[in-house]
Amino acid sequence: MKKKPASAPTFTSVFGKALVAEARRDERIVAITAAMRGGTGLDAFFEEFPDRFVDAGIAEEHAVGLASGLAFGGKKPVVAIYSTFLQRAIDQIVIDSALPNLDVVFAIDRAGVVGEDGPTHHGMFDIAYMRMIPHMRVLAPSDEAELVHALHTALALGGPFAIRYPRGAAEGAPVPDEPEVLEEGRARVVRDGGDVAVLAFGRMVSRALGAADILAQRGIDARVVDMRWVKPLDAEEIARAAQTKLVVTVEGGVVAGGAGEGVLGEMARQGLCAPTLNLGIQDRYVPQGKVDLLLRDLGLDAEGIASSVEKRLARLGG
Repeated sequence: MKKKPASAPTFTSVFGKALVAEARRDERIVAITAAMRGGTGLDAFFEEFPDRFVDAGIAEEHAVGLASGLAFGGKKPVVAIYSTFLQRAIDQIVIDSALPNLDVVFAIDRAGVVGEDGPTHHGMFDIAYMRMIPHMRVLAPSDEAELVHALHTALALGGPFAIRYPRGAAEGAPVPDEPEVLEEGRARVVRDGGDVAVLAFGRMVSRALGAADILAQRGIDARVVDMRWVKPLDAEEIARAAQTKLVVTVEGGVVAGGAGEGVLGEMARQGLCAPTLNLGIQDRYVPQGKVDLLLRDLGLDAEGIASSVEKRLARLGG
């Protein structure tokens, strides 16, 4: 994994600046949060557009219901809430936003392992609870440039969208001046290789690239794919991955109901048969601790991913 520059911004601050830029272009955009204006990077939005900002207080259900009402009225609400707290509003997401297919963007901050806030605050479940919802599309940007593109894409395409991104320093990627609309359900290959295919989601892309470097030293050629989309998945890239010795999925959320299981379902739909390995948070809660140490404990750092791949290949005789 490449070392981040000391001056790398946070994902949260990049989101906040990107949303202000989008709001300058489109007066229909409204920002909503639930007693976490500063924590979700919305201070600058509030300062520039106070009449287009709503803090619903500690009432996530109301925040989502309000967003749905505003969307019915022609606005384009962006709801910024921490992953662990958005769980409180699943009913409103399903019934109020997704069922009528409204233009509501869910900016899911603190997705994945968050570190020292404690076991209640890890954003472990948002992939599982968002990908199950009809009409919902889910993006997992891997760096700050991808986050800017993801927000622009969600606002441009319309309908209910979820964008998940982690707490803490971003990857040091240049932030684009002009965001792009990402092709729906299309991944990008960030490293080519023919022995195994690592399909990585969000912040796990940088860890997967680090694992590929380690595997290369051990004679294993790994392709790394930034999947970008949790839903819809890139069916063509999954089919290509199935042509290798091992299909590996890596995500920063629970394996049960997660993106990896989505990949397995897509393989079954296509009638593809290949050895697989799903890496993520297994059936456990994650304690308090520094993010890097927790990821190491979960086997989701570069060395842990590489070790899991090597062991699976050894069992396969590859």
